[in-house]
Amino acid sequence: MKLRDLAHSRTGDKGNTSNISVIAFDPANYAFLREHVTPERVKALFAGIVHGEVTRYELPNIAALNFVLTNALGGGVTRSLALDAHGKSLSSALLELELPEQGAAESI
Repeated sequence: MKLRDLAHSRTGDKGNTSNISVIAFDPANYAFLREHVTPERVKALFAGIVHGEVTRYELPNIAALNFVLTNALGGGVTRSLALDAHGKSLSSALLELELPEQGAAESI
């Protein structure tokens, strides 16, 4: 299953830092997302794009995870030669993250 099956996302930027929020459609899926959408997996997904740290902030009251990706935008909007200097497409790419089927781990 894809992350997009359980959540939507929003992206922002400041300088060379991208900020991606992942928000569960159903708060009942928050614990599952927290377990499987880790900073390590996000960093691996964006290998070659994110050259700094990936930090995750947990927002359980709104069933969301916020990822801060440093050194991710080619120097920032005014310096980057990228077509997507703001990094808006990163949220869409993150939603392609493969997740295990819910309940699969419990049945093994």
